Amino acid sequence: MSARPTTLDSRTDLLQIFELAQQLRVDSVRSSTSAGSGHPTSSLSAADLMAVLLARHLHYDWSAPDNPAGDHLIFSKGHASPLLYAMFKAAGVISDEELMTTYRRFGHRLQGHPTPVLPWVDVATGSLGQGIAYGVGIALAGRDLEKQPYRVWVLCGDSEMSEGSVWEALDKAGRHQLANFTAIADVNRLGQSGPTELQWDTAAYARRAEAFGCRALVVDGHDLEEVDRALTTAADGQAPTVIVARTVKGRGVSEVADQENWHGKPLPEDLAERAVAELGGVRDLRVRGPRPPEATAVAAPAAGPVELPRYDVGDEVATRVAFGKALAALGARPEVVALDAEVGNSTHAEDFRKAHPERYFQVYIAEQQMIATAVGMAVRGYRPYATTFAAFLTRAHDFIRMAAVSGITMALCGTHSGVEIGADGPSQMGVEDLAMMRAILGSTVLYPSDATSAAALTAAMADIEGISYLRTTRGAYPVLYSEDETFAPGGSKTLRGGGDDDRVTLIGAGVTLHECLAAAEELAADGIPARVIDLYSVKPLDADALVRAASDTGALVVAEDHHPEGGIGEAVLSALAASGSNPAFAHLAVTGLPGSGTPGELLDAAGISRSHIAGSARALVERR
Repeated sequence: MSARPTTLDSRTDLLQIFELAQQLRVDSVRSSTSAGSGHPTSSLSAADLMAVLLARHLHYDWSAPDNPAGDHLIFSKGHASPLLYAMFKAAGVISDEELMTTYRRFGHRLQGHPTPVLPWVDVATGSLGQGIAYGVGIALAGRDLEKQPYRVWVLCGDSEMSEGSVWEALDKAGRHQLANFTAIADVNRLGQSGPTELQWDTAAYARRAEAFGCRALVVDGHDLEEVDRALTTAADGQAPTVIVARTVKGRGVSEVADQENWHGKPLPEDLAERAVAELGGVRDLRVRGPRPPEATAVAAPAAGPVELPRYDVGDEVATRVAFGKALAALGARPEVVALDAEVGNSTHAEDFRKAHPERYFQVYIAEQQMIATAVGMAVRGYRPYATTFAAFLTRAHDFIRMAAVSGITMALCGTHSGVEIGADGPSQMGVEDLAMMRAILGSTVLYPSDATSAAALTAAMADIEGISYLRTTRGAYPVLYSEDETFAPGGSKTLRGGGDDDRVTLIGAGVTLHECLAAAEELAADGIPARVIDLYSVKPLDADALVRAASDTGALVVAEDHHPEGGIGEAVLSALAASGSNPAFAHLAVTGLPGSGTPGELLDAAGISRSHIAGSARALVERR
């Protein structure tokens, strides 16, 4: 390796960029062979594309990754991390030693797929089909919220172009005419287990991109001059662009080029040595690409007072209605943005649109893209609230999971939860969402039972780090709490009982809390005093209140409008098990397939209505 690295800048000629591309290939081979795992052949195919981008078109200050005018580079094909890390080495922000000794090793930041533990990485990738969607969100934030001149470049693979989320994203790029967005498709023909769906049919990829309103440029991905022209055109500010680049998987290494069964396999040491020699040996080029332009001077809007809606005890108000009004009030904070999946008139997210249209984004029926857009905006420092029916958030679970991997902070609201929604039937009933959201790393899961708590918890989510989820119901129920009541994540409320004579504890949230209160009245008529707990914070859980109730009453009934798996009952049992508590316990949940009917009929049929709750409580008391 040369003692003094050669520095390339944005005026570098294409012959020198060829040498840079070869260096990226060599370092991709070296790092993956050293690690004993990785995806070198996927990196080799895109090396020419990334060399031209890095040296000539990526406006980025590597010493100041938080520069608001700097471009964004997303590796949607996150498995090509050897190439990305080789770029970081060429940019001078990681050393050859770090590349060769820490890649894919435990406890180090050069992980198998990139994550934001690295300051030059916006989002975690590797679950294919997501990077383009994130890029659209960041591009929207840059143009419509930040008013900054940066561009978003996304490298994606041809295999992931089979994912529907890619086309949701390109549809939105086309609809919004995001001229600051460019996707670079590395069409290398081979996937993990054989040829891709379209192989080298670049014209088909181009037609599809154009059908969604994007400009398509078909290039030979190994012709540096052709790639340079395409990247120049893509940055002309005229249209969102998809560069369809025909490449060869394993390019530059004759023994593996365009050969099957090399995906995700490092080259053995002897083959790696031959590959490095064939590629011209180890180099130590440094790249000083174009610097970002001056950031646009944008006056930071001042935050106004947040005046939450107020409700009188006894008024009947749906928690989804209270959510919408509270969200609109939160718009006084300029970092809050709202995203809707074409159900805002039902979720009441449209209340935010009426108050703050410039920060409201209609994504239509594209829940994956809604979450991806929220992630992109969170990357840029905004506080997104994304809302749809609880049932439909399940479509976007992988995006939510990956958002947690990225360390994203955002608020989600799922409305129309449970069988309580009534006649629409099971396709519209979210009865899996609590389990889904509880399983997300670091998540907060909230389930208000009345309008006052819904408004307070909606506001609380604006200050919760990580991913928070608010579950709301369709129907209107009596307001239980006065306007001065406070609600904090991790808390609960004891609405009835709390004395030494309580013989059973009824635990509910949302609609079942109201059923628990009604059941407690029935039990009181039978001479059975019951404690009623509003478990509005499902994660974190108020374990102290539960343990105290278990000790005081010795019997707990949990009723929830959700499947038994992963819901409130299991959360309660986990908390009790951790404390060593072992009360008599009954768990009422939706175990069968519901149909259409009135809310009352469906709650009763599911076994979670007041009469079932009271019956279970009597049985526990009699057994004890």
